[in-house]
Amino acid sequence: MQFTVTDAPSRDRFEARDETGALAGVVTYQLTGGVIAYTHTEIDPEFEGKGVGSTLARAVMDDARARGRTVVPICPFLAGWLGKHPEYEDIVAQSRKIK
Repeated sequence: MQFTVTDAPSRDRFEARDETGALAGVVTYQLTGGVIAYTHTEIDPEFEGKGVGSTLARAVMDDARARGRTVVPICPFLAGWLGKHPEYEDIVAQSRKIK
């Protein structure tokens, strides 16, 4: 099954749709200047287990990289996905302890 991911800025989210146009899942965000915080990922139960979450995660991260944005992964799903994809570390905001 193929999914197309598009930005819906009027809704502050990215949307994944299947070949028929059915909404399969979304990633919501808050954009402030060059920083984008991904706040929530939601997959329609009908599409769970079909790779929608991973498709969305890769698409939103590739979009952030292409636009030169820094990512703040508030969403637990996206944070976990990023833990398995270190190729995006360079655009993810990192906390540092002050000594």
